[in-house]
Amino acid sequence: MPRKLPFRVVHVSGQDDGYKAVELNVHSPLTRGWQASRYCLYPQDLIVQLDARSRLRKIQILSHQFLVATKIEFLVGDVPEDMVLSPDNARYTRLGYVSLSDNEKTGFKSRELKSVHVDAIGQYLKILVHKNHVNKHNVYNQVGVIAVNIIGDVISRPSDLTDRIKRDYYLNPEQSKRLEYMDDEESGVRPDYISPLDDLAFDMYQDPEIASIIRKLEKKKKEAVLQERFDYAKKLKTAILDLQKVGEKLGKYEVEKRQAVENEDYDKAALKKVQMEEYRLQIYRDLNLGDLLETTGSRHPQHVDLEPVREPTPPRLSHLSPRTPPRTPPPRTPYDERPLPAMKNKGDTTQREQIPSPRSRTPYDERQLPVNNYTKRYVKPTQIAKRFIPPPVTEEEEQVADTGGGGITGEPEPMSEKDLREASAAVDVFGEPLVAKAYSKTWSYREDALLAVYKQMSEMQTSTPKDEVKSALKGAVYLCKRAIRDKVYAVFKAGLHLLKMLLTEYIPKHRLGKSDIVHTVELVMPELFNKSADTASRNREDAKNFIREMANFPDVRPTNVVPHECLKPIKMTLAPRPAQSRVEIVEMLYKSLGVKGNTGMTIDNIMNFCVVALGHTAGEVREVSERIIRTMYKENPGDRQTIKDHLPPDDERTRKNTMYRQLFEYFDKVDGKPSKSDIKRQKAEEESRKQEEIEALQNQLQQLRSMAAGKQPVDENVLKTESKKPTKKALNKSKPKQKEDDDASVYNMDHICIFCEEHNPSFTEDGLDLHYWKHCPMLKRCTNCKQVVEIASYTDHLLSECEAKGNYARCPQCTEAIPKSEYAQHIADKSCKAAEPDKNHCPLCHQNISAGEDGWKKHLMGKDGCKQNPRRLLALNKQPPQGQTKGRGGAKGGVGRGKKR
Repeated sequence: MPRKLPFRVVHVSGQDDGYKAVELNVHSPLTRGWQASRYCLYPQDLIVQLDARSRLRKIQILSHQFLVATKIEFLVGDVPEDMVLSPDNARYTRLGYVSLSDNEKTGFKSRELKSVHVDAIGQYLKILVHKNHVNKHNVYNQVGVIAVNIIGDVISRPSDLTDRIKRDYYLNPEQSKRLEYMDDEESGVRPDYISPLDDLAFDMYQDPEIASIIRKLEKKKKEAVLQERFDYAKKLKTAILDLQKVGEKLGKYEVEKRQAVENEDYDKAALKKVQMEEYRLQIYRDLNLGDLLETTGSRHPQHVDLEPVREPTPPRLSHLSPRTPPRTPPPRTPYDERPLPAMKNKGDTTQREQIPSPRSRTPYDERQLPVNNYTKRYVKPTQIAKRFIPPPVTEEEEQVADTGGGGITGEPEPMSEKDLREASAAVDVFGEPLVAKAYSKTWSYREDALLAVYKQMSEMQTSTPKDEVKSALKGAVYLCKRAIRDKVYAVFKAGLHLLKMLLTEYIPKHRLGKSDIVHTVELVMPELFNKSADTASRNREDAKNFIREMANFPDVRPTNVVPHECLKPIKMTLAPRPAQSRVEIVEMLYKSLGVKGNTGMTIDNIMNFCVVALGHTAGEVREVSERIIRTMYKENPGDRQTIKDHLPPDDERTRKNTMYRQLFEYFDKVDGKPSKSDIKRQKAEEESRKQEEIEALQNQLQQLRSMAAGKQPVDENVLKTESKKPTKKALNKSKPKQKEDDDASVYNMDHICIFCEEHNPSFTEDGLDLHYWKHCPMLKRCTNCKQVVEIASYTDHLLSECEAKGNYARCPQCTEAIPKSEYAQHIADKSCKAAEPDKNHCPLCHQNISAGEDGWKKHLMGKDGCKQNPRRLLALNKQPPQGQTKGRGGAKGGVGRGKKR
């Protein structure tokens, strides 16, 4: 059978002064491990030498938590018989490599244990450690190995392996199996079985002294099983389980003691030392270790049968253990003379079961005992405790009256060693019989176990020590987690009932802190999330409703732990149903808790969650997330800009996405603004109408030019129509009507600016363009698009027509266009002058002026006008040429609302 092989490090390419390679020779909780030198070259190599030439079956390596290598290679070396035993003379064969995780997911707090199953022969093992994973903790680019473990068989002769292979070939299968069992009789299992006690994880977290005792007890247990001393074997098994927990605890104390020594806190170190010694001696006395190891006398002679003589005896496969002598009725020993409880003997009416073969794959300790009277007869009252595993009983035995031994009738099947390890916290508090019910395959047992735990927890006195209260809470929460995962609805509801009692009654009653509440909720939330995505609708609804209720529990709500767990962003790879349930839970919490006050839910963290959910591939998830955003936008007017800040910018590119387009259109609808599509349609209609008006004006202007040139007679109707039309239709501005006695000015319209009404012979078509571009005091160039626009409509241009309109927002107080980068500060300052409804507001000097077009002219062109209009002074200083007259002309052909240069 493969065993742990001792070795020593004989070569290393480099090592740190405080973490030398000799640390790998010993396995204990205090092992510091090996670390490469700082800024070393890769790969680093280690060579370990076994005590003897061996057949390697398993290699284990425990990596450092943050000095992690990217890859580790293994090579086995063997030295020819005619050469000196030396690492230099070894012939190495490459076995392969393993890759290590960068450990970021664990926050560099866990160590990765790699186990490799191999089949190779040699006396040397070379380990090549490649370059490190880069992280913030690994400052010097080092790699580290905490421990190395090698498991295999020692080969005493070169022919041992050949002999075994030949035997497998030349003997029939049954003979081969018998011989294999004879070779490994002491193990009682298949020859390739590897004991958990040889695993690296056992030695690294166990106290060395306790580990040694456990190995001795394990050997005694195997011997007892082969001798059919089952009562003794059961005691050893229970003691081993208890000692494993003790060893881990003592190992932790040892680490704490060493840490105190390094910190020069010698008082704490001395306290830990005394604590360890007292705890160790107390455990040895409680377990009666001398009797278990049979060091205090021959309490169990080599061939003493602890069971009473019974007829008939179950058959044994005697040919598998020829060296065990036949059993004979032994004399009573002091151990057997202990008083027994009064039992009612029904006679041998039960049916014997066949003993499983030693070659079975089922571990020996987990096999069921035969259902016979003698098993029940030797159950003492003191044995029905936390670690007692009750045997299965027949229907006849269930009807037998209680004998006073404290046994529980109708017990479920015994728990396996794996289950006992997992449920150790609950077993220590509630006892193994009750926890065995919680693990039963019968759902009614599981429900009864939860109800019993509920009763015990609710009846616990307030005078109970805090340590016991917390231990009971830990065990109960573990059973709650298991119940929430249960597929039976009644068990699931019982688990929720127990959890509610813990959070609303048990914790307040015993005055536990917020940390216990937070820890409890954090443990059960993943199980509730999984249950909320169950295929059964009632399971889903109950899980979601319980999360909502739990968030409102009086002692849970102040911690904000439920919203914190629910608002963690979901992963894009999460399946549709779990993702949808998470988003629906957030929606329920928002409706229940809101975002006002200390609820743990704010606009920012909800939007961070919803924005991630909007990118999920499932439409149901996006739909619920969009619904949450719409509800928040409608119910929180003061936070609407914050909500928009979490979303992509509202532009044409974003609106090409149907989801965002519908979302922004809903925002516009709530804000009372027309949607972008409505604005676009209205703008198109307005542009079409303007174009028609411009064309009509151009036709009329052409007719006037023809009449002025004498090419056609003067048409009074055209003149009357022209005098009645506004002069700035192209700019959507009205002008004063022509005076009836000023018809002569119509013939000089080619030399008049239609904005400032200046008359100049140089105002030809090109001259007017130059005037508009540089001199007209009623116009200005846009700083963004460089288009010439009227000052009176400059604000509207920036908000709706300019190429940079997305960068501006209208101030509700002064109605001016403010850059978005300055908008928040502008609103906060409240220093702008409020616009008055019956007056114009100048975008240059920010003052309110007289209403109407005359007010604009007086302000932009007058002597005491706008101080921020540089063209006003140029117009005032300009001397009018000879014969210049003022007049009101029509629109200049080809001039629109602005002229782009």
